[in-house]
This record gives sequence, structure tokens and C-alpha cells, in this order.
Amino acid sequence: MSILGNIFSKIFPSTHAANAPSATAGAAANAPTQAAPSPTPTTGTPPSVTPTAAPLSEIDVQKILDDMASKSSEKLNWKTSIVDLMKLLGLDSSLAARKELANELRFSGDTNDSASMNIWLHRQVMNKLAANGGKVPADLKD
Repeated sequence: MSILGNIFSKIFPSTHAANAPSATAGAAANAPTQAAPSPTPTTGTPPSVTPTAAPLSEIDVQKILDDMASKSSEKLNWKTSIVDLMKLLGLDSSLAARKELANELRFSGDTNDSASMNIWLHRQVMNKLAANGGKVPADLKD
């Protein structure tokens, strides 16, 4: 799984659309076999379909991360630091991992300028979270 995918999986519930591109494809492939056995007029929707409707609501990213930070033994400033965000999520925050994330997100700058890269990475991660159903404070994204 990509580093961005790992970030998503730590923040979004497993039923959220941002976490389920492969699950959605698998569900679509299995849909005819699941839908066919239920022509009985009981509930109208098979129970396996109900969780996929939930991701339409926004996930409050700030609340989730603030809750995680309050339980952390370290004082981590996830709102401004990509390193602290990754640490908070229990992910590798090494320079090599951040360079890999920069590559995933198509950073066009100099990855040896870690300060500029880190600022850009944090902003891009917040933008990606927002674009995939996360409610992110406006000052943390473009």
C-alpha cells in the first residue's frame, strides 16, 4: 500500500470511500451474485450494501487527529508538521519515507530541500484528505 493509502487508512474508517477503491471494485464484481438471491421484499437492500452508503458524509479529520493527539504520549503538532502527522498515525516519518510520499504526490521540487518539501507534503496530504471526503480546516489546505 502507498504511504498516502496508509495515511487514509489510519484516518478514514474502513467503510469510507477513500479507503475502499479495491473493495468497491470487488463489491461491483460480486454484486450480481449478492443481489440475485434477495428478490424477497424484506428490507429491499441487502445488509452488505448498507455500509457503502455511509461514506457520503464527510469525516471530521481535525476531530480524529485531535483525539489521537490527546491520547499520544508525545506532543505532536499534526496541523503544521508532516513528520508529526506521520508519527501520530504510527507511520514511518523518516526522510526516506517522506521522499517516497513526495514521489507518490509528484513533488516537482528538490527533495534535498526537506523544509520546503515537508511544507508542500503537509499541504498536499490535507488537500487529498479533503478531496476524498475529509473535513479539513480551510487554513490547512489550498
